[in-house]
Amino acid sequence: MKEFINLEPEVVMQLGDDPQVGALVSGGLLTCSPNLPLKEVARRMSRAKVSCILVTQKEEILGIWTEGDTRKLDFTDQDLSTTLISSLMSSPVISVDSTARLSETAAYMKEQGLRRLLVTSQEGKPLGMLTQSDLVRHQGVENYLLMRNVGSSIRRPPLRLYASLTIAEAVVRLREAGAEAAIVEQGKGQPASIITERDLIALLAEEVTALTLQDLATHELFCVPKDMSLLHAVDLLREKGFRHLGVVDCDAEGNPTDLLCGLLSFTDILSSIEYEYVNQLRAALEARDLALKTSTEHLILAQKVIEASLDGIIITDNKGIIQAVNPSFTTLTGYSPEEVLGKTPAVLSSGRHDKNFYKSMWNSMLTQGYWQGEVWNKRKNGEIYAEWLTITGIRNSKGSIRQFAAIFSDITDRKLKEEQIHSMAYYDELTGLANRRLLLDRLKQALANAHYHKHKMGLLFLDLDFFKRINDSLGHQAGDEVLQQIARRLEQSVREGDSVARLGGDEFLVLVPEVESLHLLEALAARLISVLTKPLNVQQNHLVVSTSIGISVFPGDGETPEMLLKHADTAMYRAKETGRNSYCFYDAQMGERSYADLAIEHGLRTALENRILHLVYQPKIDVGSRRWIGMEALLRWDDEHLGSVSPGEFIPLAEKLGLIEELGDRVIEQVCRDLQAWLAAGYKPPPVSINVSARQLVDYSFAQRVFNYLESYAIPANLIELELTESCLVIGDESDQYHLLKEFEARGIKLSIDDFGTGYSSLSYLRKLPISTIKIDQSFILELPASHEDAQLVKAIIGMASALGMNIVAEGVETSAQAMLLHGLGCSVCQGFWLARPAKVEKVTGWLAAMTQDEWPEFPKNWQPIVFRD
Repeated sequence: MKEFINLEPEVVMQLGDDPQVGALVSGGLLTCSPNLPLKEVARRMSRAKVSCILVTQKEEILGIWTEGDTRKLDFTDQDLSTTLISSLMSSPVISVDSTARLSETAAYMKEQGLRRLLVTSQEGKPLGMLTQSDLVRHQGVENYLLMRNVGSSIRRPPLRLYASLTIAEAVVRLREAGAEAAIVEQGKGQPASIITERDLIALLAEEVTALTLQDLATHELFCVPKDMSLLHAVDLLREKGFRHLGVVDCDAEGNPTDLLCGLLSFTDILSSIEYEYVNQLRAALEARDLALKTSTEHLILAQKVIEASLDGIIITDNKGIIQAVNPSFTTLTGYSPEEVLGKTPAVLSSGRHDKNFYKSMWNSMLTQGYWQGEVWNKRKNGEIYAEWLTITGIRNSKGSIRQFAAIFSDITDRKLKEEQIHSMAYYDELTGLANRRLLLDRLKQALANAHYHKHKMGLLFLDLDFFKRINDSLGHQAGDEVLQQIARRLEQSVREGDSVARLGGDEFLVLVPEVESLHLLEALAARLISVLTKPLNVQQNHLVVSTSIGISVFPGDGETPEMLLKHADTAMYRAKETGRNSYCFYDAQMGERSYADLAIEHGLRTALENRILHLVYQPKIDVGSRRWIGMEALLRWDDEHLGSVSPGEFIPLAEKLGLIEELGDRVIEQVCRDLQAWLAAGYKPPPVSINVSARQLVDYSFAQRVFNYLESYAIPANLIELELTESCLVIGDESDQYHLLKEFEARGIKLSIDDFGTGYSSLSYLRKLPISTIKIDQSFILELPASHEDAQLVKAIIGMASALGMNIVAEGVETSAQAMLLHGLGCSVCQGFWLARPAKVEKVTGWLAAMTQDEWPEFPKNWQPIVFRD
């Protein structure tokens, strides 16, 4: 059953050209059946470039689905694209008769918050859709739009979203904010972009592939100044085919700035239109045209326009003496006409502006006949308010100014919102601490003071250790709570006069503007470490977060903000290298190390681009049966300038630079290529172990990429084993990482723990997670058989693995005595230089060709295993 709105023609205001809505729609309605899946509906809407679709069956309209409905969807639902439109549509469809007048229909749409109406014939047949852009285009409100600036339509600050947000998270934010669109922050130095409901339609239609806003929001936001007229803004929206414009603030001279203060859409424009005023204005303008024949009628109509205005209006003579005011003046200021006639506008003065301000205003009015800007005035009750004031000189037939007309509107609420935006520009939204911009301002002032008084000044650069693990295991909300609690502890731990700032992520800075001795900085750093490492209670979890602190001191470590920040950052990384949860002062040798790091970083990017990195394989041998049961793929980098770079150096760097996912994919693909070549040659290669980083485990598309490689190169899943370090395994029962590992297990890929015993060993994850193999770290093998303690530890690990039904591998086996001892303890599978060094693919091919019944071709001679006894 459709719902029809009956708009009686006799109650519609017949003021000027007020067409019937049936004359404004052109038909061409897009329809679909109720059994069509959402994905196909989105494709049709995207191809037709429309904002809605009617759901029909046997010529009956069942419901409607619009772009705005995309904000109601759960983008984490894997079955979303196949959901039938009948379960998502809105019903009944709100309609209007084609004979209804546009003005009354527009008022109804504004009152009900509707963005479109179905227009039907008198027989009830659908004719077309009436949209907000139709209202703006045909209502004849050009004069009203010309008199209003863009800033008058901005009711709230724009919704801002980080580019790193997932699509599902972004849709939730749009829904919670009730916003049609949002600004997407792409990062420092990059222009902002925009995400709209139409982008979500394109995503549902699979015209684009996106995981995060970074992928989806690719259009740079087109911006206009807030003092531009609404009419000009509407023309831009039509000319460029946009549905939203960014609005930027203006400085005191009226020049646009880079500070975004809003998003403008047709919804905002329509919401800001006061229809009673528009109708009165339309009537007055029409009457004015007719009244040109007689000056009396002209004056009467002009007076009606002034009286109908929602803005305050003041008429003065050329000396500034008030001659007339309108009713809105009294409403806004509290002064009656009798109280101000014969006086100057100085009666409203708030005292916030000096003589030079008013002198400049008068000079502009007398020379140019015009002035516009913000003014702080005072109401009769003493309340200070902000107004947007436009003063225009009225000239006589000789061109001389004989009067001034001042029009003003109350913008106090808007100024309060601007102050909020200013706060966002200088303070971190999450923690309330000073942000980088404010910190740099304070640092410059502190430097100037230190220069003048010739005293020392200190910077403490703090970075939380392993903070990413909290986000990955407990989620970003928990990470945000940790950052907020850390911020409060920092503020409570510094002296009055010291400044605490959050630079971004998990990085904080403490500015000590005056330092008497370095011992005080040491004491402060030690106190901060002690305070921050106390347990935190986050989401019913007790967490311990440590920090690494780098310290730079003026003037010894630099005389500019940039140099002091850079050196404090360098010292912080040295503190991490020396064990974390410590502090370190900067010295010049660290700078030399940073230049070496830059050289390695450049070399690594070049090596990735030119595919210089290569794989070697180290066998795993069962020393009891002499069988070759597996091998580990190891990445190597030989650079013509840097020489042979250790994986222990370039792998952490790849993690830091965000290159580890690309590096990991390269390794997996190359292993698949090599296995494919060996299988094609008729060899029987053993399973290959591949090291996996923590970053890969939090990438939900990682598993699918692995399966795609196996399918593309026709590699059986049992030939691949993924090796995880213990630091990867801070995983809950219901986490995404847990499900990822279970997915690997279900597809036949084995999982093992590398370097066991060096991380956060826990029987709980060994019991819950689908781990098939434990690799004993070489640090426990190194001192065997001499170290009785290490032998007992190894024996305990082997016993635990055996009890859990897991395989065990010992790495770093370099002597026959070590192999004999391990075999006796119950660990027969060894990996190390005593058996074979890592070899290039050509040598591995030779080994495979020489194999006889799986026996290792180069097994050490005279090997006699023994059984270990206590």
